[in-house]
Amino acid sequence: LSPPPLTPGLSPSQGKGLFATRSIRKGEVVFVEKPVVSSQFLWNALYNYRACDHCLRALETAEENAQRLLGRSSLVLPHPEQCSIRKDLHQQCPRCQVTYCSAECRQAALEQYHQVLCLGPSHDDPTHPLNKLQEAWRNMHYPPETSSIMLMARMVATVKQAKDKDWWIKAFSQFCSKTANEEEEIAHKLLGDKFKGQLELLRLLFTEALYDEQLSRWFTPEGFRSLFALVGTNGQGIGTSSLSQWVHACDALDLPMLQREELDAFIDQLYKDIEKESGEFLNCEGSGLYVLQSCCNHSCIPNAETSFPDNNFLLHLTALEDIEAGEEICISYLDCCQRERSRHSRNKILRENYLFTCSCPKCLAQADDPDVTSDEEEEAEGETDDAELEDEMTDV
Repeated sequence: LSPPPLTPGLSPSQGKGLFATRSIRKGEVVFVEKPVVSSQFLWNALYNYRACDHCLRALETAEENAQRLLGRSSLVLPHPEQCSIRKDLHQQCPRCQVTYCSAECRQAALEQYHQVLCLGPSHDDPTHPLNKLQEAWRNMHYPPETSSIMLMARMVATVKQAKDKDWWIKAFSQFCSKTANEEEEIAHKLLGDKFKGQLELLRLLFTEALYDEQLSRWFTPEGFRSLFALVGTNGQGIGTSSLSQWVHACDALDLPMLQREELDAFIDQLYKDIEKESGEFLNCEGSGLYVLQSCCNHSCIPNAETSFPDNNFLLHLTALEDIEAGEEICISYLDCCQRERSRHSRNKILRENYLFTCSCPKCLAQADDPDVTSDEEEEAEGETDDAELEDEMTDV
């Protein structure tokens, strides 16, 4: 938990950066990282996207996952042996019944934050302070979700449970913080036009549920706004899917040509049918704070990308091209379709969501392009949705 200090050659707005200490080849996993804290999105959980309460591993079998997304309980997936879900290992908290994928996850949650956050028999009590906080958040932050108040709650609970509270406070303080004006913009982005009133209501509910004297600054209006800024600018989205895992496993099968063609056709049709029924909401989704990943700056031509191939919160950073020793490792904060838009459109998204203007080689090369978004570009957005969705469904 010791990211590098301000790096020479980086602008103050970038603050930190991640650089290769050796040559890295294209396709190589640069690192695998566990989050300091993570949480599933609240609407995602409410709509029965079942995930481990600690590591976000999908808990449904691939077949159950497909049946729910398709709205068809009679669906049978071929090659069920390629599903990696082990229901015999699942465990619940004996007090509040939240589910974990393993005894290890249940114990890890208990030791880090769950003693503070366990609702016990009040799990379904709408008057419990934590349930009131979650309900208020859901009423302010509708899908598509980008964050969760429970990520902040787990930060507080982690400090409250810790023997060395100062160590954890220092660990969280390493994540990028913003000025008051920028914090306000982030809060506005998360909560909409009436954010000031909403933010104050959340702060009062947050205080009622979780107040701790040693963290008193986090419960002040300024400190609570800074928590929003922290998770808004550093939170990394996490997506898990047992169906996606099954698809990847099927792709790796050595099958006769005819069987391969039949299986590929079945999967293609399955995803088309799911798209009609469930749209873009395919994965168990949440967010987490990652120390190393948060040091990666953005580029519109990234040389690395994040993924979650283990079907849990373990983040893999993989090189998209050869990276030489001393070269900065950059990821993209934009999706594939957004990166193909004009410099003006890309920077509009980056300023609204991350409060900076990009100066990567691609943006510098397009500096003289007109600062307008063409009608053709707006139309192209709709045309790319299908391709983007297909990538989303299979690239967890």
